[in-house]
Amino acid sequence: MSTQNNWNPNLTPEQLYVLRDKGTERPNTGKYLKNKDIGIYYCANCHSPLYSSETKFESGCGWPAFYAEINPDALQYNKDETLGTVRTEICCNNCGGHLGHVFEGEGWKAQLGLPKDVRHCVNSLSLEFKKRDE
Repeated sequence: MSTQNNWNPNLTPEQLYVLRDKGTERPNTGKYLKNKDIGIYYCANCHSPLYSSETKFESGCGWPAFYAEINPDALQYNKDETLGTVRTEICCNNCGGHLGHVFEGEGWKAQLGLPKDVRHCVNSLSLEFKKRDE
């Protein structure tokens, strides 16, 4: 992973709050929460591909949820002990931008028939979506 000191000048203050400062957007406010279009989700900072829409699912958590990254090198996983609990933070492996957190063992594989029982809970502000040409 490269540590990027220069952030994309086109990012909004809200995006910088999430990507750089490891903030979180309010639940149920993200522009990609209900997106059903087919395409690829990229890092809003460095434009690296992160998720395919084919791995997105409705979890009811208030943020876009995915069960897998687009490729094994897309994400960096970090132990996060903030908020008095231990979670797994996910960041863009290219620029280090904060995306959200990963949760395992919640029952999604059995409940929805997903290939894995994993939920990547991702802030819309950290993403950029490009619709696949029909």
